[in-house]
Amino acid sequence: MSDDTYTPPKVWTWDQESGGRFASINRPISGATHDKDLPVGKHPFQLYSLATPNGQKVTIMFEELLAAGHEGAEYDAWLINIGDGDQFGSGFVEANPNSKIPALVDHSGEKPLRVFESGNILLHLAQKFDAFLPKDYRARTEAMNWLFWLQGSAPYLGGGFGHFYAYAPIKIEYAINRFAMETKRQLDVLEKQLADNKFLAGDDYSIADMATAPWYGRMVTDGAYKAKEFLSAHEYTNVIRWAETIFDRPAVKRGRMVNAAFGDPSKQLRERHDASDFETKTQDKLDAQGE
Repeated sequence: MSDDTYTPPKVWTWDQESGGRFASINRPISGATHDKDLPVGKHPFQLYSLATPNGQKVTIMFEELLAAGHEGAEYDAWLINIGDGDQFGSGFVEANPNSKIPALVDHSGEKPLRVFESGNILLHLAQKFDAFLPKDYRARTEAMNWLFWLQGSAPYLGGGFGHFYAYAPIKIEYAINRFAMETKRQLDVLEKQLADNKFLAGDDYSIADMATAPWYGRMVTDGAYKAKEFLSAHEYTNVIRWAETIFDRPAVKRGRMVNAAFGDPSKQLRERHDASDFETKTQDKLDAQGE
């Protein structure tokens, strides 16, 4: 039950002891906490990320571009451990003043170009390589509808439902019920859209699918936040079909591994600098070598 004895103060003040699991990295101010330059590898694109759903969007896109033959999409993926506060290093803040992963620096032009916000990174790459966005104007607009739907909806799933159901130090009935209701409404939106469509925008696989699958596809297949039963995820059969189709793609499997620092060690590729890293540098192999 919620605490109905709480009355908000006239002026809010920051209590560093509040916030539960993420109290040490959450704060009401922006900017760097320490000096740390970002590493730069040999490829045109330098990605600084972690394999959360937002991070996976971008690594999936890179792996799909490479699988489609776009050799210019080679990239280095550097691990940003948000639990350790890496996102508050001066170099990362320069790349993304919002201190959220992922951040991309595009070195393919005359001057390095920073690109932040995961949806914008997907759009940047899609436009740069003319890939994974329909060429027909109406179809492209439909894909963009769903990309922006995801960008606006995912915070309800992650920062809303996921936080209060899985991570909040106190289980608040009102908050869990409010965000569970919204999460199920969003799943129902997807269920109805996918009833007559192979992918979100129709027959063509697009950046809208790459953005949405790590969030809502994971919920109905992997059971994100261990809430699969709680949300009756089995009811969303069209979403499950769509998610399984996407997660079975080889490039998506690789993309979900990049910058992973948790889970099955054989599916953790904490940094990616070459395609061969998937065969030689997963965490289980590095552990076996004592590295």
